Order: sequence, then C-alpha cells, then structure tokens
Amino acid sequence: MRKIFSYGDYFDTFYEEQDQKSRDKIDFVLDLIKHEKHVPKKFLKHMEGTDSLYEIRVSATFKEIRIKLS
Repeated sequence: MRKIFSYGDYFDTFYEEQDQKSRDKIDFVLDLIKHEKHVPKKFLKHMEGTDSLYEIRVSATFKEIRIKLS
C-alpha cells in the first residue's frame, strides 16, 4: 500500500473548497493510488522532465481537477 502525504495545508484547503461530488471523486482516485499496483494513466501521470513529480487526474462534473504530487 502506498502512503500519500500532503505538504502544509494546501491540499486540505483545496479539498474543503470542493463540492461533495468532487471530494468523492478525489477520494476514489486517492484510494486507487494507495491500493492498486498499476494505476491507469487516466488517473495518475508522471510529469515529463521531472524525477518524481506526478499529476493526479480527476474528472468531475463540468471540470477537470489536477493535483500535483511527488
């Protein structure tokens, strides 16, 4: 199982600003990343030109949410 850490309170603040449906989708993708050995690029993409920076991709109603992590 992978562990996901956030830096400061940036993610928490962002997360709390989202509507419940978006939070549910973010939770789903984070849970997928924690538990699945191979995460589809639809949800997690390595950022080119970096050693360890990734983009979490969440499709929510009328918006695309992108969260950076390393």
